[in-house]
Amino acid sequence: MARITASVYTSHVPAIGAAIDLGKTHEPYWQPLFQGYEYSKQWMKDNPPDVIFLVYNDHATAFSLDMIPTFAIGTAAEFIPADEGFGPRPVPKVIGHPDLASHIAHSVIQQDFDLTIVNRMEVDHGLTVPLSLMCGQPEAWPCPVIPFAVNVVQYPVPSGQRCFSLGQAIRKAVESYDEDLNVHIWGTGGMSHQLQGARAGLINREWDNAWLDQLITDPAACARIPHIDYVREAGSEGVELVMWLIARGAMQDIAGDPCSIRVKHRFYHVPASNTAVGHLILQDV
Repeated sequence: MARITASVYTSHVPAIGAAIDLGKTHEPYWQPLFQGYEYSKQWMKDNPPDVIFLVYNDHATAFSLDMIPTFAIGTAAEFIPADEGFGPRPVPKVIGHPDLASHIAHSVIQQDFDLTIVNRMEVDHGLTVPLSLMCGQPEAWPCPVIPFAVNVVQYPVPSGQRCFSLGQAIRKAVESYDEDLNVHIWGTGGMSHQLQGARAGLINREWDNAWLDQLITDPAACARIPHIDYVREAGSEGVELVMWLIARGAMQDIAGDPCSIRVKHRFYHVPASNTAVGHLILQDV
């Protein structure tokens, strides 16, 4: 059967992608951030997945106010990087895994989660920046990627509890796939940041790190945090962190073995273009 063996969590700040694309990673401002991902790039080489299930949010490229799916799974054979106003990022196209994606869609819908099935869409920095941080600048991404878009832009957005439960359903779906595949699940977005209004530029280092602690040690409690706490403590865009709960819910310890995962890497940095950057790798024992 297929299995989920690790989860990766990372911010997807668009300016990070620009720094990579423009060759600024060694500049004093950016160097500390990219050093925090050196371990991660080597870990990816040492623990190569067959498929990445990547949870992210679209930023008005594939979707708009005309159509706002709460959860959308990409089932296409490939996904082209989107033009977000400055031309598409100079990164490889994303190769999908239609068979596994369709299987997950069927299984998760049968577990009473409503998904939007997307057979054609472009992918923006929410998906490509995490790939760049973890994989560098290859000619092709190291494996197929299943994009899973979550609406955290236009209210109402899904609760942390709903996302956490969805992660558990995704694990069941993967494990019922009749092929021996090593799957990584990634949760992206966050951490604390606000892009507009009187609190624009808000960063809450203490809250971010306490949230990371709880995500690791007591994710069920983390999933119960209400939206208003994210907005109050982490800014209007801090609610992106509910996407990390999808990845966390898919890990083996949530499925019944509390001692079955280990923290392989943890990193936190501020600021990156007025945003807090968080990063975590959890791996099955």
